[in-house]
Amino acid sequence: MATIVPPPATPPPPAAAAEAIKPEKVDYMDLPCPIPYEEIHREAMMSLKPDHFEGMRVDFTKGLNQRFSLSHSIAMGPTEVPAQSAETIKIPTATYDFGANFIDPKLMLIGRIHTDGRLTARVKCDLSENLTMKANAQLTNEPHMSHGMFNFDYKGTDYRTQFQLGNGGLLGASYIQSVTPRLSLGGEVFWAGQHRKSGTGFAARYNTDKMVASGQIASTGMLALSYVQKVSEKVSLASDLMYNYMSRDVTASFGYDYILRQCRLRGKIDSNGCTSAFLEERLNMGLNFILSAEIDHKKKDYKFGFGLTVGE
Repeated sequence: MATIVPPPATPPPPAAAAEAIKPEKVDYMDLPCPIPYEEIHREAMMSLKPDHFEGMRVDFTKGLNQRFSLSHSIAMGPTEVPAQSAETIKIPTATYDFGANFIDPKLMLIGRIHTDGRLTARVKCDLSENLTMKANAQLTNEPHMSHGMFNFDYKGTDYRTQFQLGNGGLLGASYIQSVTPRLSLGGEVFWAGQHRKSGTGFAARYNTDKMVASGQIASTGMLALSYVQKVSEKVSLASDLMYNYMSRDVTASFGYDYILRQCRLRGKIDSNGCTSAFLEERLNMGLNFILSAEIDHKKKDYKFGFGLTVGE
């Protein structure tokens, strides 16, 4: 009986193979708009630097209508005071903050009054479709502690530029440009008139669907690097490196960000041996439970806190 030999596989046409490996064409006239220069480490900051606290904290927000709401915040816990020794000195304190919020699609007003006499205010206003004005101010009875800052942010098609004006003769400007769909480069200059100091800085950011890498360097001697890897839809790993050329201080940290259906868990450990964790648990609609912990064995400093957030 004759053996049936299958016909050899037909290779794809050369034109089809070339089409399959052809790189995607980049339209440099239609690049995405980058994020603001001051937020190039945004993903790493959210994962590695949550709002840690010590003691007990309760935040209550009551909405009066769709745009206006009132907030109450109570915090009880120790406060660190400067000391000549290496050990940390803490004194017990309790504070209450009252706030008023007005949030509109084109205007945001937030004010806070504290029991120690401090008054803080934040304003964000969309002057046009591309131009946004931000303002921050703090008034206090302590000398030289009151300050104010204005920030104008212009959003172009593939670039962003910012101008800053603050008390004490502070002037600053930054610009960031998308050079490819995934890479953006930028720079900044600033002048502190009160201290007669100036500086420049440069930054780069590369992001894909799975990772974000950012780097920033300034003439003041600061170098900041960060990297965030998205393992899955719920898990992200982050790391950063901070280097100060003037003081020769180096700090590196590694952390994680785990988002579940009802909670979010973030934690990190740094090169100084300090570990921390931050848990946000959603108990019910408008009710969140918070746990915060920081442990520094080298300085013998241990911080634990718990809190509740009521209202959306």
